Amino acid sequence: MKRQTILKGMSFSPLLVFALVIAGLSSPVLRLYGQAPAYNRLSSGKIVPETSELKAHIERYTADRRSLDRYYDFNFSKGRFSRYEDFYREWIAILDGVDFNSFGQDGRIDYLLFKNFLQREQKRLEQEKADTNDVLPLLPFAETIINLRENLKKMHWIDGKKAAGELNSLRIQIENAKKTLESQKVSKSTANLRRAVSISGILRQSLKDWFDFYNGYDPLFTWWVSEPYQAADKVLQSYEEAFRRNPGEDRAGGPSYAIKDPVGREVLLEELAFEMIPYTPEEILAIGRQELAWCEKERLIASREIGYGDDWKKAVEHVKNKCVEPGEQPELIRFLAFEAIDFLEKHDLLTIPPMVKDLIRMEMMPLVRQQTTPFFTGGEVISVAYPADSVPYERKISTMRGNNPHFSRAVVHHELVPGHNLQGFMAARHRTYRRPFQTSFYGEGWPLYWEMYLWDMGFQRSPEDRIGMLFWRMHRCARIIFSMSYHLGKMSVDDCIDFLVDRIGHEKPLAEVEVKAHLSGRAYGGQPLAQISYLTGGLQMRALSRELVDSGKMTAKEFHDAVLCENSIPIELLRAKLTGQQLTPDFKSRWKFYAVLENQK
Repeated sequence: MKRQTILKGMSFSPLLVFALVIAGLSSPVLRLYGQAPAYNRLSSGKIVPETSELKAHIERYTADRRSLDRYYDFNFSKGRFSRYEDFYREWIAILDGVDFNSFGQDGRIDYLLFKNFLQREQKRLEQEKADTNDVLPLLPFAETIINLRENLKKMHWIDGKKAAGELNSLRIQIENAKKTLESQKVSKSTANLRRAVSISGILRQSLKDWFDFYNGYDPLFTWWVSEPYQAADKVLQSYEEAFRRNPGEDRAGGPSYAIKDPVGREVLLEELAFEMIPYTPEEILAIGRQELAWCEKERLIASREIGYGDDWKKAVEHVKNKCVEPGEQPELIRFLAFEAIDFLEKHDLLTIPPMVKDLIRMEMMPLVRQQTTPFFTGGEVISVAYPADSVPYERKISTMRGNNPHFSRAVVHHELVPGHNLQGFMAARHRTYRRPFQTSFYGEGWPLYWEMYLWDMGFQRSPEDRIGMLFWRMHRCARIIFSMSYHLGKMSVDDCIDFLVDRIGHEKPLAEVEVKAHLSGRAYGGQPLAQISYLTGGLQMRALSRELVDSGKMTAKEFHDAVLCENSIPIELLRAKLTGQQLTPDFKSRWKFYAVLENQK
């Protein structure tokens, strides 16, 4: 395969290309032995201390929570709601009983993290309970199945004749519920129908698990229950299918986009408060628009340099058409990965443990997943989104164009190093007890920060590179705009799709996947702030860097290494740690990070 074919249109030195290839093909695994573990040290060489007084408490909470999660497999049962309500009250009482003022900075940060987390979990449980109470009238037989399953977990055995009677009654309950549903005698909001589909599927599987426990092992149970169980299962399947006939559900098993309703301003305010973002939804929306305006100006400059004047759409088309030939995408990604690593090490921007470089690997993304994730993703493994021979022609073309070399330039280092790959490696080795507090504002903000940081350092080599890197930065601006606008009731789903196509330059099929996957909750757990966390978290990190690095209080390497050693926490608390901010038990978020950026533009 000719490397110059892959790198067409990219102005790299042949000598640099050759050096990177040779470096990547060598096997440096043996270099690991006999060396100090760099990932346990800051750039100064000091061991990173973990001195939190609450570490043991958080680890105990995590273990207890996992035990409860494994036992309460019905997330909609009364017993689960009651037990978790008690659980959170118990832990809040424990936290209220500690002496905050006796703690060091790490302990105080963990207190605030833990308190914020427990309050958020309480709120979510309260909402789950309300949502469940709304949908259970559509499933009046649910309690019967729940009781059978929970009695089995408590080792309260049932005899066959009694079980047959209960299943016969269950069948009648389900048949009556189906008649009521079909006769339009119950309220059927779209959200409730979707929840009912999910719960009915869980109930059916749970009933099967209950039956399989006894069947064949208890002869009298099998003799009595086989026929009533089959009858109940059949009518339960029919009832579930009745829900699936409603719009938004795909019975064929393909990608379905049951778009969630807008959450509204109050929920957005609550979520922003939990994430320690002291801005209103309208202010976040304004930030997205202001950042997009800056990107659009830069895009016009690049378009003029290429020769398309102010017709940026032609410039974007020019860049998209530079996609590599089939089969060459993995080699391109590998080149971009090690080019970024070489750039970082050349400028001594952060510590990259040898093991990180040695263990980078990739896989081809399954075609089913590409239906909802049209761009490649990463972490420990980078997953390449590229069409196979069986993909329809139009989809092939849009996916190839959407993953062209210049668009991919920022995505590769976002997903690998210094982005998610390095981030995940360090999180698995530093303050691992903070895993429950993970926030996408750190998780996605860190890689997005590097997209901006490397831009400022001139990592882009050509106007085509600039358009490619700007595409993703603008994409994150657009995510703020369309997600906030949708949840505030200002944009429809179609408006969101058109916005990505008309203002950012997305391929229409990929824009549809992007919007529908996120607004349906198929991506990022359906969290309403997931879409804003990329750019917002990146801007927070950038403001913190300017506060500490530009002022000379830390070197860039010290700052970046320190950030990676704190694990995933709200960036305002990361700021408190790095600046030594005085903290109190009633701490409230007040950091206007965007004002810091505005003052330095």
